[in-house]
Amino acid sequence: MNKDDKILDDKKYNKLIIALSIAIPVVVAILFGVKIDAELPVFLPPIYASVNALTALVLVLAFIAIQNKKIKLHEGLMKFAIGLSLMFLVMYIAYHMTSDSTKYGGEGMIKYVYYSILLTHILMSIVVIPFVLITYVRAITNNIEKHRKIAKITFPLWLYVAVSGVVVFIMISPYY
Repeated sequence: MNKDDKILDDKKYNKLIIALSIAIPVVVAILFGVKIDAELPVFLPPIYASVNALTALVLVLAFIAIQNKKIKLHEGLMKFAIGLSLMFLVMYIAYHMTSDSTKYGGEGMIKYVYYSILLTHILMSIVVIPFVLITYVRAITNNIEKHRKIAKITFPLWLYVAVSGVVVFIMISPYY
């Protein structure tokens, strides 16, 4: 496959990447307004916070793998990280469709810290979607040079979203 074929291969995914990058946050926002009168068999926040923590760990392990030129391990870990993120998203939506949002009860400066982390977590979770998709597409189309370039941006963004999700959970957990 020559360079032009890779570019064409990448471009055929652009419409899907744009559609998903818009649709996912819009659907999540819409589903937040939908309430289902159902009781889940488990309390999801600690579970999906654990999934976020595992995602962060997997991302770091994938970074270490690629630094050590263990390409197949890196590939498997990245697919696992995407699966974990999808699992998180499903649980997060299910929880918010079946439960009222918990209000943060901290006061003073810590309240501003919490809301700063929460706001950046939410914004970055939206921003990271196209980065993850583009990075993944460049990997599966074997456009490794462009994959590396965008992965340098995607990795810290995605890691921030995963870690800040855990921090948000820890900070709000006394108020559940």
